Amino acid sequence: MADLIHLTDAGLYCPAGNFHIDPWRPVHTALLTHIHGDHARAGSEQYVTHEDGVAIARRRLGEDIAIDPVEYGQTLEMGGVRVSFHSAGHILGSSQIRVEHNGETWVVSGDYKRAQDPTCAPFEPVPCDTFITEATFSLPVYRWRSGSSVVSDVYQWWRKNAEEDKASVLFCYALGKAQRVLAHLTEHTDDAVFLHGAMEPIVAIYRQAGVGMVPTTRIGDNTRKQDFTGTLTIAPPSAAGSPWMRRFGKHSTGFCSGWMRVRGNRRRRGYDRGFILSDHADWPALIKTIRESGASRVLATHGKTDVLVRYLRERGINAQPLKTEYGDEDA
Repeated sequence: MADLIHLTDAGLYCPAGNFHIDPWRPVHTALLTHIHGDHARAGSEQYVTHEDGVAIARRRLGEDIAIDPVEYGQTLEMGGVRVSFHSAGHILGSSQIRVEHNGETWVVSGDYKRAQDPTCAPFEPVPCDTFITEATFSLPVYRWRSGSSVVSDVYQWWRKNAEEDKASVLFCYALGKAQRVLAHLTEHTDDAVFLHGAMEPIVAIYRQAGVGMVPTTRIGDNTRKQDFTGTLTIAPPSAAGSPWMRRFGKHSTGFCSGWMRVRGNRRRRGYDRGFILSDHADWPALIKTIRESGASRVLATHGKTDVLVRYLRERGINAQPLKTEYGDEDA
């Protein structure tokens, strides 16, 4: 019997429903788990995603795209296939996609995390027969502290730099990570944080969705003569080492990412401080999620899939690697 979902040149495809999930080439119907660039590509005729992701999709894929919003748990009938979206806990509007047909159930996880995050709905375990799971951080060394405790470290670093008459510039991804930092900072301060211009539009979308964050000020022409001593600025990694940084004078740099867990990454990337904060599941959360899915078959994609596959096979689960074009924009 053919698989309910299989891999094509365009990505994951369900022939019975005639739709793709997170395709990396234009298709007729694209169901999107979330709107990071490695999962949401422009050019498809029709998109379907969770309602909280629609504004982000229009921002990133084009205001004129044809896109249908769905709620978590809402069932769609697509060519006799029952499809529903369930929270992935990754970023605002992120989903796992459940696909059911002829008594068989598959779940495509997209990217997910189990940690508490005030900027998005919490992860929902979804039982299935076959689970396609991300494996970005699928090594036992990857184990996360809470986001609240990590951002507490960010705040203390900011305050220490202020005492030393330095500006603080924190680099992190513009969709998901920046908003999570801004939300957790409300636990410590109501001081305003400066934003690189690339950060501001998505922060505004999160605010419109009701996510509480500290006040922010976009760095623009009106801040040309701004003294940034003692302030915190959040910027994308692409701004590091660019002429844009000259405005800060004496400053310290930091980077938020799960990759900071690996010794030497901070030094190689040239940051003064690394903060281990990821929007992906760590090793214990991956194992917990797979166990809770009840899946007898697991397809692991992106990351150290060989380690995860071997671990699962040793425990009696039919596990296989699945090669896709998903990346680590949001790690």
